[in-house]
Amino acid sequence: MLQRFEQSGAEYLILLGDILNHGPRNALPSGYDPIKVSELLNPYADRIMAVRGNCDSEVDQMLLQFPLMSDFNWVLLPTGQRLFLTHGHLYNKDKHPKLRAGDVIVSGHTHIPVAEMMDELYLFNPGSITIPRNGLPASYGLLEGNQLIVKTFDDEVLQQVCIA
Repeated sequence: MLQRFEQSGAEYLILLGDILNHGPRNALPSGYDPIKVSELLNPYADRIMAVRGNCDSEVDQMLLQFPLMSDFNWVLLPTGQRLFLTHGHLYNKDKHPKLRAGDVIVSGHTHIPVAEMMDELYLFNPGSITIPRNGLPASYGLLEGNQLIVKTFDDEVLQQVCIA
């Protein structure tokens, strides 16, 4: 994922929680190594925006050099639209703060890719690079111009929505 981040030229890497821990309901992912993950991410600390997932804890924060314990964060786009970043276990399409038409709820909890408009809001879930669901391949999200895109590591576009 970090190689894709570098290749993309993106300014920031947004992490939507469950960064070091997979939770008790999931089998251990192949190559599971939270210390190695922290060592790979920490050099990018000044370029990472992260929110806490339901499997993240204060102990995880001790390994990471970027803030992880916030339940949500905001990104203001040049268009005036806002990205409401959240893991998805506390806030989601059905429960969120007051948003304006055109704002985007960005979450990851379900691990199922979504890029769509619903009731004047956009919903975006990049899926998961580690534990994808529903038989889908590992995926990640990009904001390119006014396009929110979910891609696989084979460059297949799984979902896409224009947020203009």
